[in-house]
Amino acid sequence: MNDESAVQALSALAHADRLAAFRMLVRAGPDGMASGEIAEALAIAPTRMSFHLAALERARLLRSWRDGRRILYAASYDDMRQLLAFLTEDCCSGNPQICAPLGALAAVCDAKTCA
Repeated sequence: MNDESAVQALSALAHADRLAAFRMLVRAGPDGMASGEIAEALAIAPTRMSFHLAALERARLLRSWRDGRRILYAASYDDMRQLLAFLTEDCCSGNPQICAPLGALAAVCDAKTCA
């Protein structure tokens, strides 16, 4: 990950509706959710939700695929981990205990196979 892609991802998350959708999809797991279900759960108009989901997908935080008439979205866990690693790669400065909680969280996600 580089500065430009990190800025794009963080910019995509810098909106309340997009952040809520992303967090919901992280919880939903690799099977994801249909865009209509996300919009309904967050009480957001479907067209507005599609706009927000597209912004998250352009930032590589989500992936999408078609299932019949529905478009499903899921969090891109690998790209999310890359963003977190990029943000924290220089934080320890010789003190690994500073970043230890984040490392433990990433290990938990890996243990749950957050593909």
